[in-house]
Amino acid sequence: MLKEHQTVFRQLLMAVDLSLVALAFLTGYYLRNQVGFLIESDQLRRIYSFRTYVTLLPIVILLWLSALHVCGAYTAFRGRTPWNILGNILKAGILAMTLFAAYAFLFKLHYLSRTFIVLVFLITAVLLMIQRLLILILLHALRLKGFNYRYLLIIGTGPRAQAFIEAVRQHREWGFKILGLVDDIPEIVGTEIAGCKVLGLLRDLPDLLEKNIVDDVVFVIPRSWLNKIEEAVHYCEQTGKRVSIAVDLFTLKFATVHQSGFEGFPLLMFQSTSDKILALGLKRLLDLLMALVFLLALGPVFLAIAALIKSASPGPIFFKQVRSSLNGRVFTLYKFRTMVADAEKKLDSLRAHNEMSGPVFKMTRDPRVTPLGKWLRKFSLDELPQLWNILMGDMSFVGPRPPIPEEVQKYEPWHRRRLSMRPGLTCLWQVSGRNKIVKFDQWMKLDLEYIDNWSLWLDMKLFLKTIPVVLIGSGAK
Repeated sequence: MLKEHQTVFRQLLMAVDLSLVALAFLTGYYLRNQVGFLIESDQLRRIYSFRTYVTLLPIVILLWLSALHVCGAYTAFRGRTPWNILGNILKAGILAMTLFAAYAFLFKLHYLSRTFIVLVFLITAVLLMIQRLLILILLHALRLKGFNYRYLLIIGTGPRAQAFIEAVRQHREWGFKILGLVDDIPEIVGTEIAGCKVLGLLRDLPDLLEKNIVDDVVFVIPRSWLNKIEEAVHYCEQTGKRVSIAVDLFTLKFATVHQSGFEGFPLLMFQSTSDKILALGLKRLLDLLMALVFLLALGPVFLAIAALIKSASPGPIFFKQVRSSLNGRVFTLYKFRTMVADAEKKLDSLRAHNEMSGPVFKMTRDPRVTPLGKWLRKFSLDELPQLWNILMGDMSFVGPRPPIPEEVQKYEPWHRRRLSMRPGLTCLWQVSGRNKIVKFDQWMKLDLEYIDNWSLWLDMKLFLKTIPVVLIGSGAK
């Protein structure tokens, strides 16, 4: 759970460090050529060409990355002070410069400028320190605003579970919040253990998952519970919740655990959604960039539609509705209004005309839809404001359509797994018949098929397939 995130973070950090070393190398050469005469003698004002020096760049990068690794610059920022993190950079700089000087002496690189060497390693150290400080500031700001947290539900209340809670509590930078605990002893329900409330019994797990935002369910249980949790693990799998099981089931007297998944807690993970963290991060980055581009490019279209809606019928321009997102989070979805102003109040009188099975409402000739609204719906223009939801991170361009919370309450357990991925503007259902599909279970199976086979390539294919579907207005209601 944590190990995979740390691996990706470390790889990204190394890639950025590599770029900063290369930038410092170029800057050092430029500065040495421009202002070196102020420091060195007349005989050494001119240095060799950049073509000669650039052959040393791979050596400098290798030495820096190795020194950073040896000095602990790529270990997790787990509660470490800024001075400790910056101190590691300084130690790595001294080590790297010393090794490079030894390399230059060993291979008799007499053409090297001493000023150049000092400049390169000094600039690199400064850039890396600034980068680490910016990361710390950004992470701190995100945590203060409540972003980027994952909510844990812990199964178990014993000493090992309490030690796990303390590990999470000591490392806030991990970005985990403990929702509460679950046990199998009725007498302790409602009490607090290690500062966390016992929310219910093991049999209450389905209800707890339905009524709360839960990203990960962590089983830290005694060996005697192994025959009790199979049904609970299956339920979590069915609903798309990520499950981790602490496998340090024995209290060892002298042996040690060498591979840890979570600060000394070896974990066995069952994941029913994609664990391609880097690809999911790239998906979010593409969503952000594309949403920003589309919002800027379609500004005139937004203004034109807003003017048409305002002149066609009384009421607001935008329709706002609370929808369910990733793992039960809720957000406000925006659409151009296509119905009369009091459409929500008239819904109950129309439920008998519902053409869709299951807990959703679809009607071909919905009397609440305005003439302009029919046209906007036909070509999905009413969905354009959801570009703002994508920009804000509530939605993605591709993913299961976001349901209404009241509908989610009526889901069967296996339906809820569609909430294990960020909702989207378009999806497999959208390009496979859209509202022509009247069986709710068939719709849900398409969403789960998307989740089970997700990749960036699949997103690209679905996005491209959506374009002709929207242009011809296929399946719209």
